[in-house]
Amino acid sequence: MIIDKNKQKNKIIDPEALKQAMRSWITGVAIVTGKSQDKIHGMTANSFNSIALDPPTVMVALRHRTRTQHLVKEGGFYGVTILDVSQIELAKRFAGQTQQGTPRFEGVETFELDSGAPLIKGGLAYLDCEVVRYFDIGNTTVFIGEVIAHQLNPQNNHEPLLYFNRQWRKLDPYHD
Repeated sequence: MIIDKNKQKNKIIDPEALKQAMRSWITGVAIVTGKSQDKIHGMTANSFNSIALDPPTVMVALRHRTRTQHLVKEGGFYGVTILDVSQIELAKRFAGQTQQGTPRFEGVETFELDSGAPLIKGGLAYLDCEVVRYFDIGNTTVFIGEVIAHQLNPQNNHEPLLYFNRQWRKLDPYHD
């Protein structure tokens, strides 16, 4: 199928309009980490999704020129920690909303699975991924990663941290 990009450009909406529409979409919250040589970095992300079960594959989208994006591209691996509601302060810290100037991993308990990408203790689940493809679109790099190792946290209370309409949230179970 051939797409006429000139025709498409006339249909592009304002980025603010897209942001407003996406505020209606509730997402889980994860911290994505990268490692290359002895450097590590991580950032809060909600542009994360499972895209295939066989092979197990997930994607993350990271803004260009961030330290995490650079380390994932350079190192070829990324870690994903799916956050528990009790980890809201970590989510804010790794989003750059608190403790500006403090190294993000300072005082944070981490562990590794196979790739060496740091994972944050206390999460709901952990995925260790090898980048199999990546591409740039707009100001973002989309990384497709095959899950090479995973772990669930059996001690966790299974309350995911959520993000909706620019606010951190937790589940309030619906009872019929």
